[in-house]
Amino acid sequence: MNLATIKATLPELIGRYQSQADFISIRLEQSEGTQISLRGNQVETLSEGIAIGGQVRVCHQGGWGFASFNRWEQLRQRLEEAIAAARLIGDDETLLAPIDPVQQTFINPLTGKDPREISLADKKALCDHYNDLLRGTSDKITTTHVRYGDSQQTVLLATSEGTLLEQCWWDLEMRFAATAKDGNGVQVGRETTGSRRGYGDLENLDAVVQGAAKRAVKALTLPTVQGKIYPVVIDPILTGLFVHEAFGHLSEADMLYENPDFLEVMSLGRRFGPPELQIFDGAAPPGHRGSYGFDDEGVPATTTQLIKDGELVGRLHSRETAGKLGEQPTGNARCLNYHYPPIVRMTNTWIGRGATPVAHLLDGIEEGVYAQNWLGGMTNGEMFTFSAGEAWMIRHGQLAEPVKDVTLSGNVFKTLANIEAIADDFYWDESGGCGKGGQNGLAVGCGGPSLRIRDVVVGGDAA
Repeated sequence: MNLATIKATLPELIGRYQSQADFISIRLEQSEGTQISLRGNQVETLSEGIAIGGQVRVCHQGGWGFASFNRWEQLRQRLEEAIAAARLIGDDETLLAPIDPVQQTFINPLTGKDPREISLADKKALCDHYNDLLRGTSDKITTTHVRYGDSQQTVLLATSEGTLLEQCWWDLEMRFAATAKDGNGVQVGRETTGSRRGYGDLENLDAVVQGAAKRAVKALTLPTVQGKIYPVVIDPILTGLFVHEAFGHLSEADMLYENPDFLEVMSLGRRFGPPELQIFDGAAPPGHRGSYGFDDEGVPATTTQLIKDGELVGRLHSRETAGKLGEQPTGNARCLNYHYPPIVRMTNTWIGRGATPVAHLLDGIEEGVYAQNWLGGMTNGEMFTFSAGEAWMIRHGQLAEPVKDVTLSGNVFKTLANIEAIADDFYWDESGGCGKGGQNGLAVGCGGPSLRIRDVVVGGDAA
């Protein structure tokens, strides 16, 4: 039995059980793809595969039942189990923001090379080539890691409200890392790239790959930044990381309706930044890794403005969070695959372009830090810490000596309020893989302009 055959039977199947629950959703998925992982001269993973499976979600009197499966013939049994679970725990009111049912096919087409037309041997050869570039950069490179992945997903969604939706898309990603060592010093350089356009976006990356290794080697001899509070200028890649990690997660409404105190902090109309600050999230802009036609509840993709002229004006919703908060769904209910239920997730998140010329961002800074790219980071509620991939001191309004071990940390609300200038440049970073609720590696896009921020805590050597 194939997806097309099953698709025709879903409305009738749901109709038989519709009287036993307030809401029923069936999501079926078929995917195929390639995974390659090289560490040093060892092959860790080299595989091609096809996966099929599905999930059932049922809501009754506010209680949810969920079941997943790997064989189509298990669908009816799992549906009955999910209904039983929802009826067992439901003791309240089902509140789902209303939407119009959708009966549509949405295909996000490749505009470049189809990965299925590239042999596994050729994909492995591309990884070997990049791995050789990393290893050959310097004799100080001790460890390298190259990871390749492509996947094509076809998803069917049917609900008791009349939605019958089919979607199809590709996603591709490569990650590179090089570790350099000299005596007791160890430094790491990383790069990640992703695409939903085609295999060609992963080719001809020699300069990018070598750049990661060269940064690691160069950092071995750089002085460590003196840790203290500085004015900081960050490039668009760090801006994208900041808006996603530090602010985007705070905008996901499932974190809010269960926490009244935090909901008060994130009250609509509150000022968080300067009048020129605009922040958005949305899957509607085409061509990005977080783009799609409909979310995993059948809600059409939108663009949601989160901050307008410095004030909070929106948040990201599933149908349940929108229903409980009396707001409109935004098309942000997403699941990594059929093993997991949809939860509120970002899509493409960005800060709008500003008016300050990039060349003027350093003007008037007597001593500060310019940081670009990223090595890693973490957030805890409204607190964040990010590590820059490269950094330089700013002295008397000019870039000065490069420095290493630059970490930027602070409170997201104070940091937004301390934005002094938003540049007129902009860059989309398609390297994101977001984690939340155990669903790690969900494709997202991030973007923004360069920013100038005052009073940022920069970690490094003690002053």
